[in-house]
Amino acid sequence: MKNIVIIDYGLGNLRSVYKGLEHAGASVSISSDPEKMLAADGVILPGVGAFMDAMKNIEGLKGTITEYVSSGKPMLGICLGEQILMDWSEEGRLTDGLGLVKGNVIRFPHSELKVPHMGWNSIHITQEHPLFEGIPNRSYVYFVHSYYVDTAQKNTVASCEYGKTFAAAIVNDSGNVMGTQFHPEKSGDIGLKMLRNFVEMC
Repeated sequence: MKNIVIIDYGLGNLRSVYKGLEHAGASVSISSDPEKMLAADGVILPGVGAFMDAMKNIEGLKGTITEYVSSGKPMLGICLGEQILMDWSEEGRLTDGLGLVKGNVIRFPHSELKVPHMGWNSIHITQEHPLFEGIPNRSYVYFVHSYYVDTAQKNTVASCEYGKTFAAAIVNDSGNVMGTQFHPEKSGDIGLKMLRNFVEMC
């Protein structure tokens, strides 16, 4: 059974992610202990809230996260957890992220569209990746966000349309750091399949 650690840094919907991974067949723990993180087969970086708060809270774990990622083992960022993987965000003021995936976090432009982008929307799978194994193109997943990730095409695994095309799922150049702007743990059977895929990658 794969050992998955959900990073607890004070911001995140930890219980629903925990239950989803447990349902996917993993041994799951919630922890901020660097030793547990480094020993894990896979790590989840959740997040709900503001970018600046997330970076402040996670400051003490940045070295551990960098060391974990350099091992080549898989890490998945969810929602705000995806956004803090990037170089910087314009939320609040320009704030540096973890810099694990090249790109930035931008607010949706003011228009006739409601912000935050909230609810079910379909995704277009733009390249093959183990996280999306067995996931049909144009599947519907659940979003709640006011900012979106702007990254290169090579780092975009899936895109979504909401007033503009934005990256719904991303990956780093090495392929072991992934992020989803949507919430797999709230996306029904499709999201559960993605979590199973992540566990199988570990």
